[in-house]
Amino acid sequence: MKYEQISNTLFTKNRKKFMAQMQPKSIAVFNSNDIYPIGADSVLPFEQHRDIFYLSGADQEETRLLLFPDSIIKKHREILFVRETNDHIAIWEGEKLTKEKATEVSGIETIYWLQDFDKVFFDLMTEAETIYFNTNEHYRQAVETQTREDRFILDCKSKFPAHKVAKSNPILQKIRGVKEPEEIELMQTACNITEKGFRRVLEFVEPGVWEHEIEAELLHQFVRNRSKGFAYPPIIAAGNNANVLHYLENNKQCEAGDLILMDTAAEYANYSSDLTRTIPVSGKFNKRQKEVYEAVLRVKDEATKMLVPGTIWADYHVECGKLMTSELLGLGLLDKADVQNEDKNWPAYKKYFMHGTSHHIGLNTHDYGELKKPMEPNMVFTVEPGIYIPEEKMGVRLEDDVVIQETGEPFNLMANIPIKVEEIEELMNQ
Repeated sequence: MKYEQISNTLFTKNRKKFMAQMQPKSIAVFNSNDIYPIGADSVLPFEQHRDIFYLSGADQEETRLLLFPDSIIKKHREILFVRETNDHIAIWEGEKLTKEKATEVSGIETIYWLQDFDKVFFDLMTEAETIYFNTNEHYRQAVETQTREDRFILDCKSKFPAHKVAKSNPILQKIRGVKEPEEIELMQTACNITEKGFRRVLEFVEPGVWEHEIEAELLHQFVRNRSKGFAYPPIIAAGNNANVLHYLENNKQCEAGDLILMDTAAEYANYSSDLTRTIPVSGKFNKRQKEVYEAVLRVKDEATKMLVPGTIWADYHVECGKLMTSELLGLGLLDKADVQNEDKNWPAYKKYFMHGTSHHIGLNTHDYGELKKPMEPNMVFTVEPGIYIPEEKMGVRLEDDVVIQETGEPFNLMANIPIKVEEIEELMNQ
């Protein structure tokens, strides 16, 4: 892995939090992701399942974690199963986890080869009454591919039909949503790498560059700073492309007078950052562009102040809508009649700001976290309002990642990344 090894104390804490909420006499199993084929002998780069990484630090395919807090045999309360390595694998694929290295990475003393899983699992299931399955219940999930977890669940149900079933996801939603200090430090590193990429782009952009050239500049800076690359597919949208919320082509030339909306950020050690900035191709905002930009910035700043302990996510978005409505009135994009006659299920401001303002971020860009309960300290959220005006071929979005504090305003992990109009113009014209 490109990142520096993470202290296993983080993963030990995470397992303790999970096991503290398990039912008596229950087992939980977590599987690594598959390696997905493209065709012939080609595969996609491996991405570890974030849940098994969160609980073990194991960043390798064909890995299983078993948690059984009530096991009669103490050494079987935490077990990590890894693929057996050998000299042949080392030559062709590189270093894999040995049993000793797996303990060093995870903090788990009991390491077995994956080929021993069925035998060990059967023995432990004779003691257990409940099996926790790790289903994907994220509010945005729309997965059609059968995963390694899915296959394990089907196999387990057929072999152990008399066991009770429980869900890992509600526990993970709760504990993954509130970050440990080590996690916030890793996310800060991801944000710092993102800052380096953005500052590089400010020096690079000028009329005539192509969106994909900007993408290349960012990737260069991310990888040279020990990131795998982008935390999510990069959006680099010049001119009217900014009005396509998930624009991914990045294949147009940037013209003088246009704005470029860049929703691009680095990952580090599987932790995401999520940045959006909008900059002028020519290095200077015109009067109208500046008006819209500063309206979005005001909404972002005021929305950020509302991210405090006790805030309810749904109520927060209603208040953000009120902030945006006021700004759109000031810009002349809405009038009082639009607001008075609006559909309460689709308020007038949604014509120009049609997405949400904040989401959890962490090991996933759209991370786990309880959304229907009050916000808590050390939850990390994005703040990303935008105004999209197709008739003016302009879209502006601004986004930072912030950590909720015990008291006061949240801590901005991206506070050092330029956002003020004057600072952006100065850096682009040096």
